[in-house]
Amino acid sequence: MSLQPLGLAVSALAEDLRSLGVSAGDVLMVHASLRAIGPVEGGADALLDALDRVVGRDGTLLMILGAEIVHDFVNHLPEAERPALLADAPPFDAVTAPVLPEVGYFAEAFRRRPGTLVNDNPSGRFGARGRHAQDLLQDAPWHDYYGPGSPLERFCRMGGRVLRLGASPDTTTVLHFAEYLADVPEKRRVRRHYVCRGADGPEIRVIECVDDEHGIVDWPGEDYFATILREYRATGRVRQGRVGQAQSELIDGADLVLFGADWMTRHFGPRHY
Repeated sequence: MSLQPLGLAVSALAEDLRSLGVSAGDVLMVHASLRAIGPVEGGADALLDALDRVVGRDGTLLMILGAEIVHDFVNHLPEAERPALLADAPPFDAVTAPVLPEVGYFAEAFRRRPGTLVNDNPSGRFGARGRHAQDLLQDAPWHDYYGPGSPLERFCRMGGRVLRLGASPDTTTVLHFAEYLADVPEKRRVRRHYVCRGADGPEIRVIECVDDEHGIVDWPGEDYFATILREYRATGRVRQGRVGQAQSELIDGADLVLFGADWMTRHFGPRHY
């Protein structure tokens, strides 16, 4: 009796990626659901092998990682209470901290992959690998880590494309850059406190940014990132296909950001108010 293969091989995934439009030298921001892609022989590592193979030595892969930090709960409490609760907290370690669970197992496999670089921001932690990895992450801003000068802006300036492999429609991280570009009055902002490694030991550091957790304004109904993506798809500027079993998309990052910023300005901006 012959054994059935465990799932898609690297070569089949690579062929699907090429058919979608991924090519050598691409700068890609990847959002992937392994469950949506279906059984893969080798799991997350095989998908990474396929991505590395298709973009080649001149290509670059970028992912948002976030971080699982045991003391992050304090950022949902009043600021005055935070220092006392953080007094004995272990410091955030950018190299070893697991990714946010909601980001997914594939992002954790990406973080652990030899050759992947990570930046040290506990809220805006990215991982990148390939030719332009250091250019994307080096000296990234501490505050407003999705805004001007961020890895997201650098990605757009490099002509980066967003690769969505069965990902949820509300997980298109590049649209956080659009939140900074949109002409919207009184965007909601937050301050977060973390224990980080300092020159003289653990220290509490503060991050200030627009509210990337709950949105820059209150918006009823579905996540507005999902609405923006759906309306952008309707313009016909999204390349679509399947990678494995996953409905997948390849999108020009800068074009999506400009569309998103315009959408937010029209719906949240001065005329809206």
